[in-house]
Amino acid sequence: MIKFINVGKTYPNGFQALRAVNLEIHDGEFVAIIGLSGAGKSTLLRTINKMHPITTGELYVNDSDISKLKGRKLRLVRRNIGMIFQSFNLVKRSSVLNNVLAGRVAYHSTFVSLFNLFPAKDKLLALQCLDKMGILDKAFVRADQLSGGQQQRVALARALAQEPKIILADEPVASLDPITTIAVMNDFKRINEDMGITIIANMHHVDLALQYARRIIGIKAGEIVYDGPSSEVNEEILISIYGRALKEGEILGNVEENNEKK
Repeated sequence: MIKFINVGKTYPNGFQALRAVNLEIHDGEFVAIIGLSGAGKSTLLRTINKMHPITTGELYVNDSDISKLKGRKLRLVRRNIGMIFQSFNLVKRSSVLNNVLAGRVAYHSTFVSLFNLFPAKDKLLALQCLDKMGILDKAFVRADQLSGGQQQRVALARALAQEPKIILADEPVASLDPITTIAVMNDFKRINEDMGITIIANMHHVDLALQYARRIIGIKAGEIVYDGPSSEVNEEILISIYGRALKEGEILGNVEENNEKK
């Protein structure tokens, strides 16, 4: 479980990104965070693994107040939290297999990781993760030779190689074409439903958030203005999040149609 208690985040320049956030996210949920650019979506997501330390309040991940953890204790908590980025964050000149093995770094010494001396069981796990993502045949191909969708699947395989309980996804399909976007979102859904891994994703596209996530968290100016089932999101709620009505074909799609797909 992830629990925010009156969490605030103020950056050194004085910008207040989060204001008294109170949230509980339970094991196995698929949660989408939506809101305008600059509303605090990425900050909220990245406080969970302490990429962005909180300024005030408490933030618990599986009973540990991550805001107070340092060193080895912080690394142990982070080991259970996979992270997916919009830009994939792969080592482009390295093989796909080596990129996935990077997910095992937290389990070994710096020496093992630096010289790529991962044991056979880690390599087998990495290959199994690639197989789950449908790209086992790309294991020995350089990452820069893959399409955007394939690179995001490598990033997903790398996260799975951590054997995480939580996957955080920061705008994971923002740079993908529409067809590849649907394929990658289906991957997230499968990981959530078949493996029971908690998925928390920042989503720019509201229609995708409503279609795939069971729970929507709407954030505006650092405050949570909606937290509830995606099936209950309507135009009034979207106006409270975005400050105006959204145009169909802008980032919205058809709310009723998305809800009927659930």
